[in-house]
Amino acid sequence: MSSSVGREAQSAIYRDGVAGRRPRVPVGFAQLERAAQRRMSRAAFAYVAGAAGLERTAQANREAFGRHRIVPRVLRDVSARDLSVDLLGVRRPTPLLLAPIGVLELARRGGDAAAARAAASLGIPVMLSTQASQPMEEVAAAMDAVALGAPRWFQLYWSSSRDLVASLVDRAERSGCEAIVVTLDTHLLGWRPRDLDLGYLPFSRGLGIAQYTSDPVFRELVRERAAHGRSATRITPAAVAAFAGILRRHPGRLRDNLRSGEPLAAVETFLDVFADPSLTWDDLAFLRERTRLPIVLKGVLHPDDARRALDAGVDAVQVSNHGGRQIDGEVASLDALPGVVDAVDGRVPVLFDSGVRSGADAVIALALGARAVAIGRPYAYALALGGEEGVRELLRNTVAELDITLGLAGARTVAELDASILAPA
Repeated sequence: MSSSVGREAQSAIYRDGVAGRRPRVPVGFAQLERAAQRRMSRAAFAYVAGAAGLERTAQANREAFGRHRIVPRVLRDVSARDLSVDLLGVRRPTPLLLAPIGVLELARRGGDAAAARAAASLGIPVMLSTQASQPMEEVAAAMDAVALGAPRWFQLYWSSSRDLVASLVDRAERSGCEAIVVTLDTHLLGWRPRDLDLGYLPFSRGLGIAQYTSDPVFRELVRERAAHGRSATRITPAAVAAFAGILRRHPGRLRDNLRSGEPLAAVETFLDVFADPSLTWDDLAFLRERTRLPIVLKGVLHPDDARRALDAGVDAVQVSNHGGRQIDGEVASLDALPGVVDAVDGRVPVLFDSGVRSGADAVIALALGARAVAIGRPYAYALALGGEEGVRELLRNTVAELDITLGLAGARTVAELDASILAPA
């Protein structure tokens, strides 16, 4: 991406300001989050903003960035800057990715496609979530309408049904996905007090399971359950009655997701097959046999696991603690990044997420060895406030700050960023 993106974004905002127009979404993260909280329902905001336990991990993610300071080098010609990076065999215009976020309809109906279109317009790869509110085929078509072949990856939650895993991966290939991103840290759902206090899990209400209800293997599992009258023990008669009420109050919204015609059976089946806690390194061979796409392991924090990933023949690892949503008191992702980078030693790209709130944050992660950086909660908030245009503006601003910070630090390319530009706080 050209060196002018930062100045162009700044100039556009200031020109609009002269005409009395302010940004569609707040530029600062704290203001963005507060505005999104006012716009979203209490349950929706709790689900997106919440983290595990006392939320110490989410706090640690932010504190870790605060322990690094950029030390700029001066009197260097940075008039021509280049933000592009090589990633999985493709030259990308920026080192940014859109992290997978489930149940984006909590922010805005049609949010998966809206966010993906915004990213497509900027050439930023999108990780399509297994817990999406729209099937991957719909989102892929929406992206192609913006830019044919716009980059998308598929983030896989490994189901206890191997047939379902194979079906999801096959659909991802046919939808034009460029990689499979296996999330490793959600074989059990984290303990999240904000959701627990509200008794709110969107999946139990039929939200965020569109990848499943649009899948032929899953539909067959639902038909089998419905035909035999099986009912999951976790669904009580009171819950059945409550679910029927949800269907009556929000028929269109839920029927968009529950395409099988058996809503309650679909929810029960999902709760049964969502995750596989018995997954081991040996199971990765099953995936490798079923796809030609690059495989990224997301959730790697220990150097030994990074080395095991190399032995397993994966194509990239992603340092992530799920934005603090899984383990309270877990190591901050940024603190784990250098150890994983050292263990990988350049043999595969190291990606990063968790706690990124700005372009300057991205510069710090890139300087510590990340090849690319994924953004999560900020774009969900922008989606709630401004839909597709809100996400596009958020991404434009993040790229602009990345570009400006790069130049002010004395670097012309992302490749020039390394730990030498950082000092401890």
